[in-house]
Amino acid sequence: MHDAFINANPLLPEEIWMRRALDQARIAFEADEVPVGAVIVHGETVIAEAHNQREMLNDPTAHAEMIAITQAAEVLGSWRLLECTLFVTLEPCPMCAGAIVQARIPTVIYGTTDPKAGACHSVYQITEDERLNHRATVMGGVLKDECRVLLQEFFAIQRSLGKK
Repeated sequence: MHDAFINANPLLPEEIWMRRALDQARIAFEADEVPVGAVIVHGETVIAEAHNQREMLNDPTAHAEMIAITQAAEVLGSWRLLECTLFVTLEPCPMCAGAIVQARIPTVIYGTTDPKAGACHSVYQITEDERLNHRATVMGGVLKDECRVLLQEFFAIQRSLGKK
């Protein structure tokens, strides 16, 4: 019994929600979509879960975050997602960061950075830009290795198949 207690490694709340986002990213992977998943939590309740669907919908705006934001706004009956936290496996791009600002999402937690298009910390800091009317508190690095490896595996397969 003592060993079970010592080996117990309870997940932090942000890890629990990021695992849900990773589940969504795996759904995207299986659908041949870039494996990014997003979850929006209001209080302690998940009100939106989504994954990238650009290929399926032929829609360049069908990022996981955009779909989740739309779902959450519908659930809350408001475009203002004031008491929500967005969990996403990859640092949001400029489009998604702009939507985060517009939706007034106060907190964003992401898994791995996006050194080519990240708009929270890496390339741009849209969510923290004082010139805008809203800012979000952003934390990166939650389950970053799992999030990064999933993306790396996906793109390795894509390259082996000769896809861009």
